[in-house]
Amino acid sequence: MSKIFDPYFTTKQKGHGLGLPTCYSIIKKHGGDIKIYSEMGLGTTVDIFLPANPELTVAKKNSGKIPLSGQGKILIMDDEVLVRETPGKMLTRLGYQAIFAADGFEAIELYQKNKASGQPCDAVIMDLTIAGGMGGKEAVRKRLELDNQAKVIVSSGYSNDPVMADFEQYGFCGVIQTL
Repeated sequence: MSKIFDPYFTTKQKGHGLGLPTCYSIIKKHGGDIKIYSEMGLGTTVDIFLPANPELTVAKKNSGKIPLSGQGKILIMDDEVLVRETPGKMLTRLGYQAIFAADGFEAIELYQKNKASGQPCDAVIMDLTIAGGMGGKEAVRKRLELDNQAKVIVSSGYSNDPVMADFEQYGFCGVIQTL
């Protein structure tokens, strides 16, 4: 805990150790503070404090643009519930139907089940790595064997993974870089 804000300190094999130091710097520059509480096996709580300025008001602009919306079914695969549900809520708000899978096996099964029911998935977003399960790299190969027209997007925080740089070579049609 004493080193979490030190640049280049990381506990991850492929981490860079710049995430929390960057957050800390930005928050401090805005006159705020960040506190982190962590207990092994119980989880971590991050509190961010930013000053409010009651004298500052922001006028809401009406741009006249039509709000962004869409339709279709998007399958989101990630082993972390929060990472699945957050983009799912965003997509739902935009008009899409989001369905979820925790690993590659479940994603392939759900994709096939939806296709067989006549309500196929329009796109799939797959996490590159799944702890203890089938990740996106292996799942996209199996997915494309069953349906070579599938639109599969890879998502990962591991920016230095070769799949992220050359996603099309691995069978993905797009990439989402997460932090």
